[in-house]
Amino acid sequence: MLFKLATPLEVASELGRRLRTRRLSLNQSQAEVAARAGVSLGALRSLERTGLVTVEVLLRVAGTLGLLQQLEPVFVVRPATIEQMEAANRSRRRARHKKDET
Repeated sequence: MLFKLATPLEVASELGRRLRTRRLSLNQSQAEVAARAGVSLGALRSLERTGLVTVEVLLRVAGTLGLLQQLEPVFVVRPATIEQMEAANRSRRRARHKKDET
């Protein structure tokens, strides 16, 4: 699945399916994974079925299934130009307030 062509709900659902596939490949029950991850069985079932859970549940389950390392490159900003690299080194903390143009 190409995430850039999918809706947020489709992406969430696909992530849930992938985690379910990983759990099954490790021959672990939902109850085992939920207990080891410290989440409720219902939360794990919801994750696998719809993908619509809190980020914390997602991270706990991913960690339990040995997938947390794969999330490290998510949302890393990679500069494409020299100008962007230089700007990234300046590391702004906040965006400027836009002035009203009236």
